Amino acid sequence: MFRRTFWFTAGAAAGVWATTKVNRKLKQLTPESLAAQAANKAIDAGHKLKDFAVDVRTGMVRREAELGEALGLGTPADDRALPAPRRVAAIEHTEHPGHPRTEHISKPYNRNEDH
Repeated sequence: MFRRTFWFTAGAAAGVWATTKVNRKLKQLTPESLAAQAANKAIDAGHKLKDFAVDVRTGMVRREAELGEALGLGTPADDRALPAPRRVAAIEHTEHPGHPRTEHISKPYNRNEDH
């Protein structure tokens, strides 16, 4: 009698355990869950890539400073002043009476009026 009760209870427990395990796996394989897992992995990869880029940049700056000292350049490239920006004079629109291009222009064209 106890032997049958033991095996019945063990079988029921194994069935509950297996059902729970299968249901968890099925929930992990839904499209929404797979999309969330892929997004999380992409975010983690982005963070790792950013950390790698920061480490590379730090190493570049350190090595550039070492080379600058070895070559006697004095100041690193980041501290040097940049040349002044170039200023290009805008071409002014002048109307010439009788010119074929300016005769039909009454006001400036506004592309937003077409929509």
